[in-house]
Formats: sequence, C-alpha cells, structure tokens
Amino acid sequence: MANIDNKEQTELDQQDMEDVEDVEEEETGEEANSKARQLTAQMMQNPQVLAALQERLDDLVGTPTGYIESLPKVVKRRVNALKNLQVKCAQIEAKFYEEVHELERKYAALYQPFFEKRSDIINASYEPTEEECEWKVDEEEDIAEDLKEKAKLEEEKKDEEKEDPKGIPEFWLTVFKNVDLLSDMVQEHDEPILKHLKDIKVKFSEAGQPMNFMLEFHFEPNEFFTNELLTKTYKMRSEPDESDPFSFDGPEIMGCTGCLIDWKKGKNVTLKTIKKKQKHKGRGTVRTVTKTVPNDSFFNFFSPPEVPENGELDDDAEAILTADFEIGHFLRERIIPRSVLYFTGEAIEDDDDDEGEEEADEDHDPDFDPKKAQNPAECKQQ
Repeated sequence: MANIDNKEQTELDQQDMEDVEDVEEEETGEEANSKARQLTAQMMQNPQVLAALQERLDDLVGTPTGYIESLPKVVKRRVNALKNLQVKCAQIEAKFYEEVHELERKYAALYQPFFEKRSDIINASYEPTEEECEWKVDEEEDIAEDLKEKAKLEEEKKDEEKEDPKGIPEFWLTVFKNVDLLSDMVQEHDEPILKHLKDIKVKFSEAGQPMNFMLEFHFEPNEFFTNELLTKTYKMRSEPDESDPFSFDGPEIMGCTGCLIDWKKGKNVTLKTIKKKQKHKGRGTVRTVTKTVPNDSFFNFFSPPEVPENGELDDDAEAILTADFEIGHFLRERIIPRSVLYFTGEAIEDDDDDEGEEEADEDHDPDFDPKKAQNPAECKQQ
C-alpha cells in the first residue's frame, strides 16, 4: 500500500514539476517579449535607425510584388495590352486639360469686367454706390436695429474726424501680409514699394499657342523703379511624358521667366552693400572693401533661376523653383480671383480648413507617396 502511495506521490510530483516548467517557460516568453519591446522602443528613438527605416520604406513604395513576375507569358502579354490602353487614356486626358485651358481663357474674359471694377474701386477711380456697398449679413449675425443705427452714427462721426482716404489703401500689401506663403517673401524694405501695387492680373496664352499663363503686377508711378508693369510667365506642359506616360496627372508648370526691373539709382532692394576690413599680411595695413551682395526681397520673384537645357539644377535652385511654382499657382488660382476675401482674412480660414482635410486624406490614403508629393521638378495644375 505504501508502495502504491509512493508511486502516486511520485507521479504527482512529476506532474507538478511539469506544471512548474510550463509556467517558467511562459514567464520566460513574457520576459523575452518585454525585452524585445524595450529594444524596439529604444531603436525607434534613435534618429539614425528611423532615417534608415524611412529610406527603406520609401524604396519599397511603388515596388511591384512578385505576383506580376510569376504570371504566365500569355497573361503578361494581355497586361501589356492594358498598359497600351492606359497610355491612350492619358492622351485623351491631355486633350481634356487642353479644353479646360480653353474654358479658362473663355471665362477669364467674362470675369474681367468685375476685376476691372474691383481695381477701379481699390485705386479710387470709381466710387461705389450705396446699393453696391450694402452687404447682407446672415440672420444670426444681424444685430438689433437700434444698436446698428448707433454704430453707424459713431462710424460716421469717426470718418468725419479722419482724413478721407482714397480707394482702399494698401490693399494688395495687406493681402500679401495676410497670407503666410506670400508674407514670408515680403521684407520690411519691400513694403513701401508694394504700397504702390495697383492690381494683379492673370493672362492666358492665346488659342493655338503653347500652354502658359502670365502674372501681371501693375504699379503706379513711384520712387523705386520706372516700370509700371512687372510680369512673370509660367510655361506649362499638358501631354504625357513619353519616357513615363503613366505619371501624367494633368498640366504641369515646367519653367518660368521673369522680367527686368529698371531700378532707380540707390533704390534696388534686391542688392545690399556690405563693408569688410582686410588686413595686408606683409605690411599690416588695413583697408575697407565695399562689396555688393544679393539681398532677400519679394522682388527676387521676378528673377527666377534659369533651367539649363539638360534640366539639371542644384538643390538650392530646385528649392527656389519649387516654391516659385507653388506661389505662381496660388496667385493664379486663389489670390487673384478672391483677393477681397484674403484682404478681410475670410479666405484664410477656408484655406486652413482645406489644408486640414487634405492632411486627413493623406493620413488615410494607403497610396499616398510623400516623395512624389514633394517632387521639386514640377507643379501640378488641377
């Protein structure tokens, strides 16, 4: 009986040991996972590791899977047929955008009378009527009639005390200062010049000519330069690239040309004079050398880098042109058509909302390619 009990106890002890070993194995596994998590966290805090990982992920973007390579030859031939159809679709899309450009030209002429009247009001060539000045607000924004009348009387009293301004002073300078993309370009020494800016217009290329658009900056006579008109022309392409037809996504800005500013003596804000002291090594004498160097200014916008025939630019020139294309497109699409809303600040809130929506779309878009989005060689037109 004792032997049986001993035997049973031995079996129980063995089972207990097995249970203990199992628990120890689980604990060991948890420890290993914990250490792995700690190691991963440490690695992800290392900027070099993160940079290497990002580079690897960027390289994988757009990389085809092995599935295509594994297809039978007859299926690959059919895929090639589909790709040829895709090229034809891109060619049709190019024609679509050409017709869109023609529509832009057509409607630009219809907008023009309103833009001309806008310019006349800004520059005091035309005084709007009471009816034209009446602005209907939303019901929830409407105030009580007595308060409204009181505010009107106070405003009229202030106007009587002040000197009567002509038109809308500093209209375009205010627009520029309200928009981050433009205010970053405007230096303090640019502001007195931009106070003389009367109007900004966009002109589209004529039918049958290569696709482009020109920005016209109209100035009143001033003490800084003799030009009354400064221009910036953007050359566009609206056909698929033969070497990469599948990348076509609408018209692209391919280059731009500015104009020569005829600065009056001592008024060129794009240059500055610096003085440096030089000491002669042998004689020990010191002399002062005067040197003229480039200066940050909005008016550098009219002297963009030239794109060489081979199309290769250094990093600085690429960065400048990338920003230039973005600014030209923004002026054409947003600032010129809606300038009064940028003057009041109302359009800026809309742009912020749009930007937030775009960032959200990018976060949820599995096909979003950050490298392609930052391609400095082109600017898509939508």
